[in-house]
Amino acid sequence: MSKFVITGGKPLSGTITVGGSKNAALPLLAASLLTPEPVILTNIPAIRDVDNMLVILQSMGVQVTREGNNVSLTAAEISVEDLSTETVGKLRGSILLLGSLLARTGQAQLPLPGGDIIGARPIDVHLDGFEQLGAVVTETEDSISIDGSGMKAGRVILREFSVTATENTLMAAASLDGTTTIEVAATEPHVVALGELLGQMGATIEGLGTHTITVTGTSQRTGATLTNIPDMLEAGLFILLAAATKSDLQIKNVPVDDLPLFFKKLVDIGVKFTTDGATVRVMPATLKPFKVQTLPQPGIPTDLQAPFAVVATQAAGTSLIHDPMYESRFRHCDELAKMGASITVCDPHRVVIEGPTPLRGFHIKSLDIRSGATLVMAGLLASGETVIDDADIIDRGYERLAERLQAIGADIKRVGTQAPIEPVVTIEPSN
Repeated sequence: MSKFVITGGKPLSGTITVGGSKNAALPLLAASLLTPEPVILTNIPAIRDVDNMLVILQSMGVQVTREGNNVSLTAAEISVEDLSTETVGKLRGSILLLGSLLARTGQAQLPLPGGDIIGARPIDVHLDGFEQLGAVVTETEDSISIDGSGMKAGRVILREFSVTATENTLMAAASLDGTTTIEVAATEPHVVALGELLGQMGATIEGLGTHTITVTGTSQRTGATLTNIPDMLEAGLFILLAAATKSDLQIKNVPVDDLPLFFKKLVDIGVKFTTDGATVRVMPATLKPFKVQTLPQPGIPTDLQAPFAVVATQAAGTSLIHDPMYESRFRHCDELAKMGASITVCDPHRVVIEGPTPLRGFHIKSLDIRSGATLVMAGLLASGETVIDDADIIDRGYERLAERLQAIGADIKRVGTQAPIEPVVTIEPSN
């Protein structure tokens, strides 16, 4: 595993561009299984989670052509006999293969998915949704098997606002004759992007972006072409990085309309910024303490609460961050404390931060994708040298992060080599 070495305290300036959404890319790739015809996706980030999803799809017989951030997939014939179970175990997003396999074959069998350790992330919401459509689910300690031969269009009430459960149910319903209604559906932009792709394939979908979605499925699904949406989480990270380091930074390709409460909170905190279409400019400003609670869309995403903690270390007063979704989402707080932050984890869902406090370089760990990126942010703010182990974890969600930060003045470098993806599958560029 490689590590990042950062010399912090240096001013950042210039322009950085937001890439394609990780959380949209994975369901879009999974949806390629729904049709035997080519699916062409553009603006797909070159990140490790995407690499792993492509490995899994190729092990199932999908033909993959990748050139830069463009991917073409043809699932003319698929089989799970040679499924890369080791890779499935590394990728939480592999859970999305349940819905796409049910849609294509009427059957799905997978080992339990892997991913970040950020608290309990049960899949019962997914399985209950399938069962409401008539599927028969069999679970063991390490695998899931679903018989969808008896599935029929109908009404699904999800147990909670689960993004991936909504996406899985959407894909399964897209193959069923008749109309399915999904209630308590998630409204996140990546759900909308998946719905648009399924619509191109032949399904009729209404209510995307609301909590009630109707899907009229079809057994004749065609190929499709779609451009992936910008990553609102990466945009939020870059904006908060500029605010915490008091930098004059321009962030391009920001999905401003997807982050309404985020920008309202920036105003409350005193962040100085301007917007011009999809470009946001952040300028140095004195920061005020704040309260942040993560909420489903259009609220502040849970994946952005960690970067807000770094901002809180530079705000004059007491800040409170409340994340009701996961009980292990504050592991980065221990690492920030090592760097000098005055931070108290009150319970599994709340943390209090006193500021402003100077941060100093330290040897720390990435922990998970979002915590790792947050600690990079802290390292750029801190004085002295910060070493962040397990940089490959950050590569799962951010494309060429070190190189892009170098371009705006960051003193960050990778030491060591990136871990190879196993099994290694060569993805040839198109001619």
